[in-house]
Parts: sequence; C-alpha cells; structure tokens
Amino acid sequence: MTGFISRREHLAVVGSTNDVVRDWLTAGVPEVCVAVADVQLAGRGRNGRTWVAPAGTSLLLSIGTRPAWIAPGRAWRVPATASLAMAEAAEVVAGLAPGTIRLKWPNDLVVAGEHVAGARSRWPQATSDRPDVAPVLKLGGVLAESTGLGGDEPRLVVGLGVNVDWEADAFPADLAASMASLRLLAGRPVSRDELLATFIERLERGLEPLRDDGRFALDEWAVRQLLPGTVVQLEGSGDADGEWLVVAVDAEDGALVVADATLPGAERRVVAGEAVHVRLAAGRRADHAAMPAGGIPAAPAAPGAATAPAVTAGGRV
Repeated sequence: MTGFISRREHLAVVGSTNDVVRDWLTAGVPEVCVAVADVQLAGRGRNGRTWVAPAGTSLLLSIGTRPAWIAPGRAWRVPATASLAMAEAAEVVAGLAPGTIRLKWPNDLVVAGEHVAGARSRWPQATSDRPDVAPVLKLGGVLAESTGLGGDEPRLVVGLGVNVDWEADAFPADLAASMASLRLLAGRPVSRDELLATFIERLERGLEPLRDDGRFALDEWAVRQLLPGTVVQLEGSGDADGEWLVVAVDAEDGALVVADATLPGAERRVVAGEAVHVRLAAGRRADHAAMPAGGIPAAPAAPGAATAPAVTAGGRV
C-alpha cells in the first residue's frame, strides 16, 4: 500500500461498498480510502437501480475522499478522474488499444463502434436492427455520493463497478444485448487484482494534481467523451426529456450541452438525466453536422468544452 491510500480492505460480501466507505469517513478515516468486494448484496446504480454481478466476474469498489480542496461546483471532477483512471487501467490490463473505452455522460464506461464490431463474433447478440444505429455496450458504471460539499466536513464517495471476467453466456438475458466485459473484449481471462492495482496507480496519478492545485486531465477526459456529435434520447431530465443533438460536455461543470433553437444561443444545458438512446444517422459525421428535430445545426462548442472526433455510436444502453 502506498502513502496515497490511507485504508484499503478487500471484503468477501457486503451490502454496498459505498456504504462501507461512507461509514469509514464518518468515523474519521482520512482520504483516500478504498473498499473492494467480491459480492455486493445491495449494490446501487443511478436512479435507484440495483447493481448485480456474480462473484468473481466484476471489480466492485468504492473510494472515499474529503474534497475540501476543490470548489463544490467542480467536485464532479473527482468521479470524472476515477472514471478516466479506470478506463486507462482497463485498456492496459486487457491489452486494448488506447481509446477503446469511452465515457458516456453522465457516468458510464462503454465500448462502441468498431470496437464492438471487432469482437462481435464473441457476443453476436450485440446487434442492432436499425441501419443507422451501432451498439453501445456498457462495460461499467460510476456512482458518486456526497455530503457536506462546501462545508467544513465534505465527504465524497465514488463507487465503480466494471465487468471484468464475465463470459457472455452468463450475462443476464435482459441485458445481454447491451453489456460487455473485459474478458470478451480481450478474448482471454482478465485479472481483477491486476486491474485494481493498475487503477489505483492511475487514480493517484490523476487525483494528486487535482488535490494539489486543481489540475484536471481535461484533454484525456474530453477525447473519451462518446456523446458530442450524436443524437440522444434523454430521460430523467425534466423538461429536457426528448431527442437532442449533443454539442458538448462542459468541462467547467460536467453539464451536457445540446442544441436547442428555441433558446438564446441555440443551446440548452442539461445537468441531470440519462442518455438511453445514442445514434448517429447514416451518412452523418459526429462533428455537429446533424440536426435535432425542430433544431438548427449546433454552433461550435465554447473553449474548454469536450467535443469529440467522428465516432460511430448508437444503440440502447
């Protein structure tokens, strides 16, 4: 254990690693603390969903921080740093090309486009019946829970779950068409222990500069964003529910920026919700050349916003 980690435990069975780490922080454990579990009985996803994974198939962990060193409006960069660290670590351990794993707003690690097509023979169920939609397969998820941000005792817990050594014939039937694992991407078994060690190394590399002076790996984070240039269906976003062309993911506050011709500046900012459909119309490029229903072509993103190079994206996640 390095000096970066104050406490680390590997537990066989827990309710939720987020709850374990939250209790540690409440009891006064310093940052950064890490709890890892083989099985979670009450693992949580976003919007009240449960996170279920058979023993030995996934890396399930939570990290605890005390982010008095970052402004509350930028605290989202802590889970963003963790997501980026996990994407990089997974590619290294599984022997995948850099950039294979993308970040899908607000909190998913996914593979898409040619990276799905290249391994489709290993899970042929990952197909689409629409010619303009390619599959986007979920590899992992991130759930951040905080309390006291901006106060004297801020606490931020980041939970991560990644499908590591999970074979396709063991995928839940209702999710098989929308999920992936590192084993399937690599075509071989992948070690959870090696992934954990590499993740902690990459997390330290990203979190230390953020704690020291606010430096955030913006370029690396931006290039992995999946959604800019795609058309998405948003749910759970209040009056923003519907289909939109994504302009950017804002690097200041993590908001999704979509084209909206009815507003000044022709852009709408979405701070919560989920992109349940992601598509790129056939013949379109992911450079904002598409138009949303009733909208206008998106303007170039503001400096600092994450816009992506051309991608082939789509499917239900």
